[in-house]
Amino acid sequence: MNRLVPATPPPSPPASYTSHSTSYDYNGRLDEIRKTEYPQLSISQETNQSEQQTVFLDHAGSTLCAASHIRAFSHELLTHIPANPHSRHLQSQWTQRKIDHARDRLLEFLGTSAQQYAVVFTANATAAIRLAAELTPVSSNGVFCYTRESHTSVVGLRNLVARQDVNVKPIEFTDIEQLTLPQNTKGTSLLAYPAQCNFSGERFPLDVAGTIAKQYAGSKHMPWWVLVDAAAYAASSPLQLNQYKVGPDFVALSMYKIFGAPTGLGALLIRRSSVPFLRSKGYFGGGTVAGLAFDQQWQVYRHAIESRLEDGTVNFQDIISLHHALDAHKKNYQFMSHVTAHTWVITQYAVQKMRMLCHINGQPVCEIYGHTGKDFGPTISFNIKDPHARYVGYVEVERLAVMAGISLRSGRFCNPGASQKWLGLSAQDLVKQASLGFVCGDDNDLLDGRPVGALRVSFGAMTSIHDIDMFIAFLNRQFCNHRLSTSSAISKPVSLPSGKAALQSSQTCSVEVEKIVVYPIKSCHGWTVPSDTLWPITQYGLKFDRSFVIMRENSSIPMQQKSYPDMALIRPRIDAESQLLILEAPGHMPLHVSLRPADLLLEQIEPQICSSRVEAVRLRSSKISSWLSAVLSVACYLACEPRLLLESKPQANSTKSLKSFANEAQLLLVTSESAGQVDQWISRDNSKQGVSIGPMQYRPNIIVKSAGAQHIRPFEELQWKSLFIDNCKFNVAGPCQRCQMISIDQDSAKRLKEPYATLARHMRIW
Repeated sequence: MNRLVPATPPPSPPASYTSHSTSYDYNGRLDEIRKTEYPQLSISQETNQSEQQTVFLDHAGSTLCAASHIRAFSHELLTHIPANPHSRHLQSQWTQRKIDHARDRLLEFLGTSAQQYAVVFTANATAAIRLAAELTPVSSNGVFCYTRESHTSVVGLRNLVARQDVNVKPIEFTDIEQLTLPQNTKGTSLLAYPAQCNFSGERFPLDVAGTIAKQYAGSKHMPWWVLVDAAAYAASSPLQLNQYKVGPDFVALSMYKIFGAPTGLGALLIRRSSVPFLRSKGYFGGGTVAGLAFDQQWQVYRHAIESRLEDGTVNFQDIISLHHALDAHKKNYQFMSHVTAHTWVITQYAVQKMRMLCHINGQPVCEIYGHTGKDFGPTISFNIKDPHARYVGYVEVERLAVMAGISLRSGRFCNPGASQKWLGLSAQDLVKQASLGFVCGDDNDLLDGRPVGALRVSFGAMTSIHDIDMFIAFLNRQFCNHRLSTSSAISKPVSLPSGKAALQSSQTCSVEVEKIVVYPIKSCHGWTVPSDTLWPITQYGLKFDRSFVIMRENSSIPMQQKSYPDMALIRPRIDAESQLLILEAPGHMPLHVSLRPADLLLEQIEPQICSSRVEAVRLRSSKISSWLSAVLSVACYLACEPRLLLESKPQANSTKSLKSFANEAQLLLVTSESAGQVDQWISRDNSKQGVSIGPMQYRPNIIVKSAGAQHIRPFEELQWKSLFIDNCKFNVAGPCQRCQMISIDQDSAKRLKEPYATLARHMRIW
């Protein structure tokens, strides 16, 4: 049994914590705020086995919108007529006043005014960052510098400025002081950095521009322009830009990061004193010009910088929504400094609890990146380790968290520099991963035992101590408390000779094949071969097994049941005599698909299976595509591997393993005894009697069971090296990687907590 070992005592609150008469949970108001403003946190997530509420810990991705915000905004839309502000009627004038007032209110919220900064509304923070780079008058002998912790949206500017023949230089934040000295500066340059790293939560000072400006006293504008990406920082901390004599030239923001909604609105703050020195516009759109000729290169831009830069019609409905977002934030939290104090306590508590989690041998469970005494915001990135200090794949951790009702994030979080720093990855490592087919967002989480990404929890204004306790309990339950004692290996392979249902093995046990299951369409329901039917085996595995895939239009990746659970409702079966694939689904007429290649209209495609391109053909049939699209509610079509439709037999003495559209191996074998053991664990762990999930939930091709007095031990098959079925030898490639599909009920398509969660606890071999 494992134990919790205290690591360090909780730190004392900083002085800023008491700057207002508030404390953690807003003087006891948090529970009421959560109840009235965030009912989405209290809505139970129903599964077949349990009901659980959401623990949302992905506020760095997007925080939650308040109910009063949405209700007030909806009411205003229904009682007023927001209209295009470029018109001149009463509704347009009303809308324009709303837009102008929103700029002033946002500036006030950010601790500045229209005398210091202009607000240019954009689609998002990324658009604001790009606009800032386009406006900066970087000279050919200047340089674009971005710090290691920069988001991908900032790093991406290097391609933009490279077209202007501007040098690009990635730097550490500590390099700024020397880099910006007059003797090291040539031409006009752009420096970009984040106020808060979205990977580790590390924060950086906002007064960099003022510090640099002191070295260039007397100049109309110093040669260094400064862009601050404040999207992550502003979600939990006040900017207070009015306290800086010389603030950043540009500040990029995202509204949904701060308020949860609106999601289609960002802003670029431009320092007023920098406006006269901006690069002139290239493209101009509707509403930005005061005069324009069709047949002559002549246009006059509008005088106001906001109107000059906001190409086209602004997102006026989302700007109206911003008013109600500000109202709700003020009502619930009063000051952003209160949110800062609250999230600081939450973060310190979470870090402390995570560092206390240890295995029985004292080995820490969590490897936390950062939070080492410097200024860090409410974001924690980490990985999980086992008692032998080996990393546990973060994809598995995230899957288990989903089943426990916990929302967190995994990957590299669009932050290449910080992820390389904390994970110890070189550029060559990233190139190698890409060459192996690793892409952002896939299920590849470990390479040579090292993580290629991390897990991240991040907290918002409405996060509670109870949320953290639930998260820590999840880590403790899944990664601290259970170990597996592996059974001894069996000495000889199990054999099933031709013409018999079972074999009395002299030194092992008697077994029989209980079921043979074919999955004609990858990720759809399986078809059990009738017990009186002999089924052929080809060099690809069972005949017709995973011969087909369903593809979304304009996508190269086959649809999978874990993303489209309703695929389980599609029940294919094979009519070998008529050479037909028959598809059935609730509420739809059966569909017959010929298995004769000559009957099919085929078109070559190249789908991607587990990051590898494979050869396939599309079945050009509007009838088939319409049927599948109707069942799955998405435009899709059927594709197949043409060779799998032809007669093929095992090649004698062949050692080459050929696969159809299967992920890992040609066949998956499950024993009834192992499935029964999992059912017993689920019954015991959840205090429920008679749980019967059964072996079909694991989507096997072959199910075997004991047939004599000496029974198969549960999970004995993990030690098998090979077996014979009907005089055909099968080599065991190893255990199947655990997949989320086993937590989708194959009959109802509902998502289940089990058996994935129980397998993760009991079958993790330390």
